[in-house]
Amino acid sequence: MNYSEIAKELLDKVGGKDNVLSNATCMTRLRVTLKDNSILDEESLKKVEGVMGVVLSDTIQFVLGPGKVNKVGEEFSKLTGLKLGSVKEDVEEIAKDNKKANKSKQNHPVQVFLRHIANIFVPLLPGIIAAGMINGICNVINVYTKGALTGTWWYECIRTMGWALFAYLPIFVGFNAAREFGGSGILGGIAGAMSINNAAMPLLMKINDAPIVIPIVNKGFNPAAGGLLAALFAGICFAFLEKQFKKIVPDVVTTFFTPLLTVIVGGLLALLILQPFGSFVSAGIFSILTFVYEKMGVLGGYILSAGFLPLVSVGLHQALTPIHVMLNDPTGPTAGINYLLPILMMAGGGQVGAGLALYFKTKNKKVKQLTRDSIPVGVLGIGEPMMYAVTLPLGKPFITACLGAGFGGVLASLFKLGTVSQGVSGLFGLLIVQPGNWIFYVIAMLGAYIGGFVITWFFGVDEERINEVYGE
Repeated sequence: MNYSEIAKELLDKVGGKDNVLSNATCMTRLRVTLKDNSILDEESLKKVEGVMGVVLSDTIQFVLGPGKVNKVGEEFSKLTGLKLGSVKEDVEEIAKDNKKANKSKQNHPVQVFLRHIANIFVPLLPGIIAAGMINGICNVINVYTKGALTGTWWYECIRTMGWALFAYLPIFVGFNAAREFGGSGILGGIAGAMSINNAAMPLLMKINDAPIVIPIVNKGFNPAAGGLLAALFAGICFAFLEKQFKKIVPDVVTTFFTPLLTVIVGGLLALLILQPFGSFVSAGIFSILTFVYEKMGVLGGYILSAGFLPLVSVGLHQALTPIHVMLNDPTGPTAGINYLLPILMMAGGGQVGAGLALYFKTKNKKVKQLTRDSIPVGVLGIGEPMMYAVTLPLGKPFITACLGAGFGGVLASLFKLGTVSQGVSGLFGLLIVQPGNWIFYVIAMLGAYIGGFVITWFFGVDEERINEVYGE
């Protein structure tokens, strides 16, 4: 990468040195104050080699990343003839910039599709968290009180809130899926309703004590078999059909016939194809998880924990969002206990351990400051500052953090840890861990801390690389 060429191209695109009043760098950005901002073309600026982003405000800010910004800034200062100043930038800003740059590279069709899937389920998390915690707490109360509160109006009201979300979750999934893929949410909600197990559903009626036989599967309809995945597929299908019917139905009658045709055709497709397919995929997912968790044991725990952050870095972790939701469903195969999440949560512990090793071993003041600011929030389960501002840009510490996190995954597997909900991690993970297993969760997380620290201390601290990225 030719830093002088980058600086020259940036200067040309901001109107030359006569248009520049000042230039300064922070940890990730070159900040330039101009006489006249009207000549700027943001899109062309973003296309300059090495520029990860452009922020237009009182100054124009080129996001270049740690280390690189200093070299481009020096060349830019030479061209303008103006002294290069410096601006302080905190770890949150660095992490945000690096994350944005990392996500901009995730444009593969699979990654784009998975982002759509995440957008469907993430808005549901507040309800899933609340309902999951209600179900978990009520189960504990029932055990310790031997059902003493059963039938009490206020207690059953609370239990109903926990039950309702998961009972009707397919409707919300179908609604969000249709809307995310460009269709009407309410039609997607109807698609999701096909996965609701309600005795009043006409398809579930019995004729002469025999169920209605569905073609292809040649047996009675089981709306719960396809689960959330069937609702997801149906919502996407309804969105596609609606858009196609809008193209061919005359405008004068589209208000009536487009939704009607979408629901009829989509309903038949959901019943005959998407429900069986959803059931097949769901069964396959649970079979794989069972194999990894039960058959591979501690090895599976290590692989899952150590491999999670690499998935995050390329955006593939979003495929796990609907899996977590299915695992936390009280009516699912695991009765609402998510055995996967505690193992994956150990990945954050490996990052904290790596950050501690960097802080105590490096002599680079910038890295010490970044790790010092990242570790406290990392302990609380917010790992983005450490990952995107420190370990991922450096490379080696990211790998050693992942390898160290695997030891936490081993302990989580040995202790058979599970969560009743999702949405938090780190120390806050204690809020959702199965009651009675808190001490084991803490031990597993300490194992991830220690693993990340030890491996990073011996193999992950490269002072030359640190100075190259962050400057001496």
